[in-house]
Amino acid sequence: MNTDALIAALQTHNQDRDPQLLRMKYRKMAQGAFLFLRGADHLFYDELLPDQPLFRKAPLAWSCGDLHVENFGSYKGDNRQVYFDINDFDEAALAPASWDLVRLLTSIQCGAEALRVSANEVAALSARCLDAYRAALAAGKPRWVERETSVGLIKDLLCDLQDRKRVDFLDKRTTRKGQRRSLNLDGVKALPLLPGQRELLHAFLPGFAAQQEQPGFYTMLDAARRVAGTGSLGLMRFVVLVEGKGSPDGNYLLDIKECKPSALAPRLAAWKIAQPAWTDQASRVVTAQHHMQAVDHAFLHAVALDGRSCVLRGLQPSEDRVALDAWGKKLVRLEEVIATMGCNLAWDQLRAAGRGGAAGADELIAHGRDDGWRQPMLNAAAAMAEETQAQWRACKEWLANA
Repeated sequence: MNTDALIAALQTHNQDRDPQLLRMKYRKMAQGAFLFLRGADHLFYDELLPDQPLFRKAPLAWSCGDLHVENFGSYKGDNRQVYFDINDFDEAALAPASWDLVRLLTSIQCGAEALRVSANEVAALSARCLDAYRAALAAGKPRWVERETSVGLIKDLLCDLQDRKRVDFLDKRTTRKGQRRSLNLDGVKALPLLPGQRELLHAFLPGFAAQQEQPGFYTMLDAARRVAGTGSLGLMRFVVLVEGKGSPDGNYLLDIKECKPSALAPRLAAWKIAQPAWTDQASRVVTAQHHMQAVDHAFLHAVALDGRSCVLRGLQPSEDRVALDAWGKKLVRLEEVIATMGCNLAWDQLRAAGRGGAAGADELIAHGRDDGWRQPMLNAAAAMAEETQAQWRACKEWLANA
């Protein structure tokens, strides 16, 4: 695409979003190729090498759809244990298994500058990620990462989470006066509600709460527009402070985020890759997350708010990302994290094998054992990284001033 076509595609994809948050999104995307990749997944799939058999003929698998190194992190499951896994499924779809992998490898290469790694180190990291993915897929045994099974920077993260207290998390996000808390409208993580939004949430939550085991848990105390991520900035999204287990320190925070159709949908349709018939977009997201994660995320629900399909989930003190910039020039520490991400992807695909049209485990195992696509995948990721960098350079001035 030329620059005008790229800008038109960005405008079309982001139409009808909150203008204030959309400006934030564009400013972030202007900062570098990695953030551009995160904010323009639709452009990535528009350019996904149609002449590359690997992207048409790989076994179908449940896919995150927006896989990159920042979409892995820790979360607390509904069994109250903490895990490290893929943690964003907004673009999830049934797609060739190769699509998530090439996007993950592309993100490693686009993030080289931020990670302060050389071209040779990027090549080593990409190969390590790919080989870890293939080995985990070939083994055919879906596993998971928790504190006892983690290593390196991921273990540092999960051990640090043991010491994080809910009250400290609440103190960072809220202001306490006596026995009552209210959200901090800091302009960084939270913005004031727009007219009518408080009434909208007050109308929604009692009906949702009535369907839960402890309706009083969901009594709303305060709410704000939530600022988080890159690709979803500008969509309707709220952080809601609820009574939880009792004020002030038993309060909980909920995230309610609008879901749009997957960015993969146009390319999937063009390549005639059929999808399940979803009742709404949030059901797609939640179902894919259920299929792929070993343990369900706490408080995860598909809901309807103001006629829009949304995902509701809990915001947790135990939810964080690995500090990738803490690798301290010891490449092995970064390789351990990247290899774990490759394994996570393989395990999640195996866990979802045979579900809703996905290939069975035997087909995925055979794919992992096939040496023929290793080098083409590395070449394709390098080509997609070059394409993403070219798109960013073409659009960065417009993004910075939009």
